[in-house]
Amino acid sequence: MYTLFLFQFRSEFRRKSIFLSLVLYLIALVFINYLSIGIQHRSLSPGIWSALFWMAMLSTLIHVVAKSFMGDKQGTMTYLYSLASPGQIILSRIFYNFFLCAGIAFTGYVFFAFWLNNPIEDTPLFILTLLLASFGFSSTLSILSAIASKTNNGNVIMAVLSFPILIGILLMSIKITKNCIDGLEWEASATPLMMLVGINLLASAFTYLLFPYIWRS
Repeated sequence: MYTLFLFQFRSEFRRKSIFLSLVLYLIALVFINYLSIGIQHRSLSPGIWSALFWMAMLSTLIHVVAKSFMGDKQGTMTYLYSLASPGQIILSRIFYNFFLCAGIAFTGYVFFAFWLNNPIEDTPLFILTLLLASFGFSSTLSILSAIASKTNNGNVIMAVLSFPILIGILLMSIKITKNCIDGLEWEASATPLMMLVGINLLASAFTYLLFPYIWRS
């Protein structure tokens, strides 16, 4: 798994223009929000700020993880399958995509704080939410990318399947972020946090168990 993780990292580094284009895409999303709201010095309510932030993350992270399997050249996966088990391959992809999603999420937070202020009162809880949501995005979108790579219209499949599956992660993340802005105690976010952890566990187990069947197809 460690070797596969390094292989994915080195492959990504060779085509770093793709990563930079995603960062530019994220900057454009945040800047559009700034032009429509921030430049007029409007004060955003906690619900609107958290919703704008997570919708920007959703649209960006879908593009980040979509290329997990769809971006592989023909024959690459066949070679990898001759070296490792399907479980090792999918777990290495999940952990790599988790670090990638977390990096994009923290970058987005910096951009939002720069252009639309930083209303977060409880930073540790917000960072924990970013990490949990990033892992949820990674595990869920990795299996969707594997499914989409088997079809002729992979990008359409990703767009159609991703939102209804990720809606639970989005709702819990938005709710916790709102609590972070309001400065509420951790007890107020205990239930959505537990639900977010539960969604991550279910998504990871589902991905690990289903991927070998997708690989055989």
